[in-house]
Order: sequence, then structure tokens, then C-alpha cells
Amino acid sequence: MRRTAQRARAALLRAFLALVILTVVLVVPLRWIDPATSSFMLQHEVASLVGRSETPGPRHEWVDWEAIAPAVPLAVVAAEDQRFPRHSGFDLVEIGNAWEAFRSGGRLRGASTISQQVAKNLFLWRGRDWVRKGFEAWFTLAIELAWPKRRILEIYLNIAQFGPDTYG
Repeated sequence: MRRTAQRARAALLRAFLALVILTVVLVVPLRWIDPATSSFMLQHEVASLVGRSETPGPRHEWVDWEAIAPAVPLAVVAAEDQRFPRHSGFDLVEIGNAWEAFRSGGRLRGASTISQQVAKNLFLWRGRDWVRKGFEAWFTLAIELAWPKRRILEIYLNIAQFGPDTYG
């Protein structure tokens, strides 16, 4: 019994270390390298190839920070995540507000930050399950540790879906 527990702990430790290494390999280089695509764009492309999408596939063209009009980042922060400059990836005030509204009989609404949306859109799948939310939190922490806020916003502006088949 003791040997089985030791093996289980060792396997969990190896899995955790593999997750950390994979996260570092995926997240850190994107501080300097522009992502060619995102998980959501790839999912859109696959859906269009197998006939599940009425649109021809995603349209995307990377725009460097210097070429983005200064009003655009300001407008996105104002609309999506007003505490973006001050939080570390999670807006605890909005999470609390969403939870209180839900407890008071309202529907469960999102309180995702720009950082969380980048994590989800770049690396994960669509859906509202707890497993995806756990990975989203994990990648959000990694992104916030590895990238400056300007880089997070630049990537968001280039990978967010702004129309049925338009990203960035």
C-alpha cells in the first residue's frame, strides 16, 4: 500500500513538472515572438474545413503595437477590463460581483479579464467547464508572470474574435 502511494505521488510530481515545462515552452517565447495563430482560430479553421461553419475560415493579420491606433487599446480596456492595468490577471472585485449576483438569483455571468481571455483564446478550447477554467487560471498566471501588460494587450488585440470570422 505504501509503495503504491509513493508511485502515485511520483507520477503526480512528474505530471506537474511536465505541465510546468510545457507552460514555460508555450508562454515565455511569446513575450518576443508573435503567435501565428490561436487555439480559437485553429478550431474555426477545422470547423470550416469539415463543413461545420458557414464562414470560409478565419481572417487574421498581425498588427504590431506601433501600428495600432492609440484609441483602440484604450477603448478595449474601457469596455472589457477597466482594472487591467492594476490587477495580476484576475479581477477579484468583478469575480465577487458576479458571484453575489448569482447567489441573489441572477444567472452566472463571466468576469474574465483581458489576461484570462488571452489565455483561453490562445491555448484552450471553447466551453464553460471547470477543467478549462482551471487551465485558463494556470495559463493566466504564467502570462502575467512572463509578459508585460502592453504585450498582453497587443496579443489580445491581435487574436480576439471581433466578427464571425475576423480575428484581431
